[in-house]
This record gives sequence, C-alpha cells and structure tokens, in this order.
Amino acid sequence: MRTRRPLRPPPPAESGLPAHVTATVWGPAEFVGLPPWRLSVKGLATGVLGAVAIVGAGITGAWAGPPVFRSGEAGLLAVAVLGAHLAALRAGRALIGIVAVLGVCLVAQTPQVAAGVVLAERGQVRSAVVMSVEHGDQSGNGHDRYLCSVADRDGDPLGVRIRRGCGPGTRPGDALAVVYDPEGRVPPRGVAGGVAESGPARGLALTAAGLVVASALAVVRSFRLRATAHR
Repeated sequence: MRTRRPLRPPPPAESGLPAHVTATVWGPAEFVGLPPWRLSVKGLATGVLGAVAIVGAGITGAWAGPPVFRSGEAGLLAVAVLGAHLAALRAGRALIGIVAVLGVCLVAQTPQVAAGVVLAERGQVRSAVVMSVEHGDQSGNGHDRYLCSVADRDGDPLGVRIRRGCGPGTRPGDALAVVYDPEGRVPPRGVAGGVAESGPARGLALTAAGLVVASALAVVRSFRLRATAHR
C-alpha cells in the first residue's frame, strides 16, 4: 500500500523589506493577472486629463490667456496637481518621478506648438527687411542653418531671428515674408516655402503619450487589496 506524500503548502508571498521597497518605488500592484478594467480606465483618464490640462494651459496662454498661462506657470501647476494626485493614491515614487519629468518636458514643448497654432489661425503675412544674416551650426537633418535678423517697414527691429525663408542666398536689404500675430502674443516667424514643419508637434504628441502611459501605469500599480477590503 502506497503512502501519500503530504501536500506541500504554497510558497509564501513575498514579504519583508524587498516587497516594501518594490511597493514604495513601483507600487504594490496587488492583483493577479490583468488589472481590473475600471482601474485601467481610471488610469488612462488620469493621464489624458493631465496631458490636456498641461497642453491646454499653454495654448490658452498663447491664444488669449493671462501672463501666468503664457509663462508656463499654469502648466507647472497642472504637473504638480497630477503628481499630488498620484502621491495621494500612494503610487510608486519612481513612476511619480517619471510623470513629473514628462510633465515638465511637456510644459517646455508646448509654447512652440502653441505659437504655431496661433499663427496658423490668425497670423498675418507682411514683408520684413533683412538686416543681417548669421550662418549657424548644422541643424539636426544635416543642413546648414541660417538666421536672419529683420526689421519692419519702418526700420524697427522685430527682435527675433527668422530661420524659415532665410538661406545661403539671402543678403541684407532683401525682403523676407514674415507671419506675425496681430495681438503680439507670440513672436513672428518666417513663412515656410514648403510644407510646415511637423517636428515640434510630433515631439509634443510623443511626450504627451508617454505622460498618459506613465500616469496610467502609476494608477494601476497603486492598487491595494487591503484598501478595497475595508470598503
């Protein structure tokens, strides 16, 4: 007659200092398998609302908002609110830090894209006179970069250096087409001869997507069974 071997107990769950460190840095994520769908929706909503608030503050400031929006302070406040919300959920500190870094990057990228939106919607084109041409370093695509200092028809310098439309054949005294904001909220730009540059908008979209993913992951990994058990 064979004797049955005693059943081995299941391995104990990870506990102690390693588990505490993991939960503190990356969040406890106390669920098995895929996270609850409601938690995933909550995480995505948190990230999307945060990204919209940051980018929306910059675009609002460029369009018609108060100086606090144009300076980026409102965007930084939105980043702080998002970080405080994740901290209140006791999300992992590493993920909160990643969200904060992406949020600050988003604040820094928004003004250039917002200026493009404003100039595309209400910008007016006028002729400016080239005062000087500066041959700068090569741009990221390997082409030489030329910057033109320009003045309006009255001879008053515009205070910005124009890159679009400024090339190796441009000389002082030449006319350069410039698009400007009648309300003066964003600096003027040269009128591009071809398709408008999509690099800044693409970079903004990638950073915003990264913020949404990191925020959603922080919310999902903040899930605690002990917290739901007391409800």
